[in-house]
Amino acid sequence: MAFVTTAEVCDANQELIRSGQLRALQPNFQIYGRRQIFSGPVVTVKVFEDNGLIRHFLEEKGNGRVLVVDGGGSLRCAILGGNPVVQAQNNGWAGIIVNGCIRDVDEINGCDIGVRALASHPIKASKKGLGEQRVPLNIAGTRICDGEWLYADTDGILVSQIELSV
Repeated sequence: MAFVTTAEVCDANQELIRSGQLRALQPNFQIYGRRQIFSGPVVTVKVFEDNGLIRHFLEEKGNGRVLVVDGGGSLRCAILGGNPVVQAQNNGWAGIIVNGCIRDVDEINGCDIGVRALASHPIKASKKGLGEQRVPLNIAGTRICDGEWLYADTDGILVSQIELSV
C-alpha cells in the first residue's frame, strides 16, 4: 500500500465501492504521527471518555494491525495520549484511528505510527476500562467491523471487507 494511494485503490475497485465492500470514511480526521500512509487488519474498540481498553490493546503486540476506536465523537477530553502511542509504536501497531480527541500531539507526531483523530484536547480521559471490544462500529458515515482491512493516506481512509492487492 505504500506505493498505491487510496485514490488509486478507489479508481481500481469501483465494483467493490458499488457493492459496499470498499468504503471511504467521511473526511473528519486530522493527521498525526510520522507515518502518513498505513494499512492493516482492523481491531475495534468502543469507549466513551475512558481509555482503559485502548491502553489494554496497545500493550499487546500489534503485528501490523490498526486499532479503530469509536470514542463517540466526544470533544470533551482526550482518549489517547503520547505514552500509549509510543507503546503502540514499539509493539508494532501500524496505526490508530480515533473518533474522538488525542493529546500530547508533539510526542505523537514524533512517533513512527499513523494516527488519525478528530482533534486534540488537553484534558485526559478516565481509566476505568469501560467499553466494548471487537464490536461493529459506525464512524464517519461508515460501518467498520473487527477483522476488516483499513488503508489510510493523506487523501483519506478506506475500509475493505477483504485485503486488497492493486
